[in-house]
Amino acid sequence: MIDEGLRPYATPRQWEVYCAVQEHGSQRAAARALGCVQSNISTALTAMQARAAQRGYSPDHDMTHPAPEGFRVKGTSTLYDLQSGEARMQWVKTASDGSEELIREAVDAFAADLVPVPPVLPPEVTMDHLMTVIPMGDPHFGLYCWAKETGNDFDLDIAKRDLCGAVSYLVKQVPQCGRCVIINLGDFFHADNMEGTTKRSGHKLDTDSRLPKVIDVGVAALRQCIASALEHHATVEVINVVGNHDDVLAYALSVMMANIYENEPRVVIHGDPTPRHYIQHGKNLIGVTHGHQTKDAKLPGIMAAEKPQEWGATRFRTFYRGHFHSDMVDDSNPGCRVEGFRTLSPGDAWAVGNGYLSGQDMKAIVHHKEYGEMFRYVCGISLLRDLQKA
Repeated sequence: MIDEGLRPYATPRQWEVYCAVQEHGSQRAAARALGCVQSNISTALTAMQARAAQRGYSPDHDMTHPAPEGFRVKGTSTLYDLQSGEARMQWVKTASDGSEELIREAVDAFAADLVPVPPVLPPEVTMDHLMTVIPMGDPHFGLYCWAKETGNDFDLDIAKRDLCGAVSYLVKQVPQCGRCVIINLGDFFHADNMEGTTKRSGHKLDTDSRLPKVIDVGVAALRQCIASALEHHATVEVINVVGNHDDVLAYALSVMMANIYENEPRVVIHGDPTPRHYIQHGKNLIGVTHGHQTKDAKLPGIMAAEKPQEWGATRFRTFYRGHFHSDMVDDSNPGCRVEGFRTLSPGDAWAVGNGYLSGQDMKAIVHHKEYGEMFRYVCGISLLRDLQKA
C-alpha cells in the first residue's frame, strides 16, 4: 500500500524508490528493478522517513499530525489504552525549524558586506580578441575537514586563502585580455541552512562555523578574486551556478554581487536564475552548469536547443561543469565537448570514506575570438602551498 502522506517529504527519486519497494515487495527486488544497489534503496527510504518524522508524520509510531510550515516536531507524548493498545490521546510539541533565524541572521550578514566598491582603473593595454575563463570547481565555503580523519585540513580561512591565492596567481599568468569570466561552477557554499544538511537527502554535512560567518567570508573571497582580475583585464564577468549544496545561496550571491558592483561598469554579474548559463566570444560558445541535474551526454543537445542562433554562429563549443570534483573531457559529440573541473577543496569524511579521491587545482583558459582555445594555465594545490610559503 502506497502511503500518499509521505509524498510531500520525498524527493522525486526517493518517491520512485518508495513506490518500487511497494510494487516489488522488498528492497532487494526494487534495487534489481531500478538497476542500483540495495544500500541506495535503504538510504533513500531512511532519508524520506526521517524528514517526514521531523515534521510529525510517522504512522508506524502513531504520528499523523504534521507540524505546520516553519515548524518541526520537538517531541510527542502518547496515551495508549492498556487493553486494546490503541492511542487514546497524544500531545505534540513543536518548535521553530530555524528558518526565521536563518533568514534574520543571513540578511544581517548580507547587509554588513553590501558596500559598493569604488571604480578600479583598468590596465593601459588589453587584447580584446582574447578572453580568459577561470572555472571555480565547487569551492565549498563552510566545509570542515580534519587532517587526521581525511588527510587534509580545511576550514573557512583555508578556503579563502586558497581561492584568492589561486585566482591571483592565474590572472598574472594569462595575457591581459579584454575580457575575463570568473565561473563559479556551483557549490560555492557547502551548506544552505543552519542545520548543515543537504536539501534533497537530509545528509548531515561537516561544516565550519555559523552560516552567517560562512556567507561573510565567502562574499569577501569572491570580491578579492574580482579585484585581482580587474587589475589585469578590461572587464570582469561573474557567473554563479546553482549547485546541489547551495540552491538558495547561489542566487543570493549573484544578487549581492550585482548590488556591490552596481557602480562599477567594468564588472558584469550574470544573475539570471537559470540552471544553465551561456557566454559567447566570437566563434566560441561556452555553456555552464553544475552537473547534478543533467547527464553530460545531453548537454550538447541542450545547448543547441536553448541557443540555436549562437550555435549556428560559432565553431568552438564547450560545456563546463563541476559537481564530480574531477577532470573529465567528453568529446564524443562532434558539435560540443563537455569538460568537468577539479576543486581546490579536499574531500570530506564521507567522500574519503567512499574512496572518492581526486586532485586539487584551478585552471585559467584563454580563448581567441577566431581560433578557439589558445592557452591553458594550471594552479595545483602543491604549487599553491609553495607560493603561500614564499
